[in-house]
Amino acid sequence: MERRNILILGGARSGKSHFAQELAGTTSDRVLFVATAEALDVDMNLRIEKHRSDRPQSWRTLEIPVNVASGIEQQINDAEVVLIDCLTLLVSNIMLGEDREFSEADDIDIDAITKRVETEVKALKDTMNRSNATYIIVSNEVGMGLVPENRHARIYRDLLGRANQLLAEYADEVYFMISGISLKVKG
Repeated sequence: MERRNILILGGARSGKSHFAQELAGTTSDRVLFVATAEALDVDMNLRIEKHRSDRPQSWRTLEIPVNVASGIEQQINDAEVVLIDCLTLLVSNIMLGEDREFSEADDIDIDAITKRVETEVKALKDTMNRSNATYIIVSNEVGMGLVPENRHARIYRDLLGRANQLLAEYADEVYFMISGISLKVKG
């Protein structure tokens, strides 16, 4: 099996996760699914349950909100494919930290958060380098709409955009999803 690093980008409900799961399933049946979502409210809990039911029972799952690279290294075992769904929530988890809430008056240390995101992405790239598995990473493209009204949303958009750029540069293949249709933009 040829090892590849694949990034799948798109908007909300564009078919990213479905496409990633199809790609993983056609690559190998030994898949480690890495879920970064946390069930912090009823809606997220329902989304997580839907994603769980959509995955093959044979896939192993690692649920981890941050420090994804070290979690993968501990759990990869014989996996030939590592599917990370998604970078979008990973960056959000890093930005929000333990507090999980911001008020408009909160002062955000942009440099510190940027460093944490870049460190997480670097650790992930290092793990990918040391592995023989194919990596499929799902992320949202959030920079194509209106400029967000609040500061926190603008910071988040920029952080995710930077993380996407770092992984797109590293990836062998990059796909952009539009209405369930994949467009290969690299590789």
